[in-house]
Amino acid sequence: MPRHSSALWLALALAATAPARAGDVVLVGVFGHQAAVLAVGGGAPRTVHVGQKLGDLTLLSVEGDRATIEVDGKKSVLVRGQTYSTSGSGGRQVATLAAGQGGHFFTRGEVNGGEVRFVVDTGATVITLPAADADRLGLDYRRGRIYSTQTASGTAKVYRITLDTVRIGGIELHNVDASVIESNLPVALLGMSFLNRVEMTRDGDRMTLTRRY
Repeated sequence: MPRHSSALWLALALAATAPARAGDVVLVGVFGHQAAVLAVGGGAPRTVHVGQKLGDLTLLSVEGDRATIEVDGKKSVLVRGQTYSTSGSGGRQVATLAAGQGGHFFTRGEVNGGEVRFVVDTGATVITLPAADADRLGLDYRRGRIYSTQTASGTAKVYRITLDTVRIGGIELHNVDASVIESNLPVALLGMSFLNRVEMTRDGDRMTLTRRY
């Protein structure tokens, strides 16, 4: 069996046994741009083709490791392996994250439309991006306010900026304060400039973020 097929079947097996609440949607895998494997409400994973409906959910598109769905007229972008809730939020934007290795909550999000890998960090005052991510995203961060911070590798420059948009799951915020640090930060920090604008609820190895405003 090809390696990618083995990985997909393993993901299918894990999704079939993972606990999920009614209204949870998990993107288990994708087949090119034509179809996605979705697990909805704790049910068995099912292959859904673009344009096809699964209950009140419609698969709109598939690209890379993402799928765009529509539920009750609302669109959400799913990232493979991440859980999203489509119910129980009173119409507000919601994202549900699963704890990874070491109990940390990692997630793939978007900054100004470009993909960024984050770890949830309530100890970070603002979103903090490695300079490598900021350069890849084309952020003109060197025009921001400059200050210095002490890291394990010594003193590093930090630039304070404002991001136009930050998206995590079904939540999209505008004009979010952030910092860019010139150091070997391995992953971007999803800090309090984003988290202060959502409600955070943890249930075991799940964290649900619900937009406040």
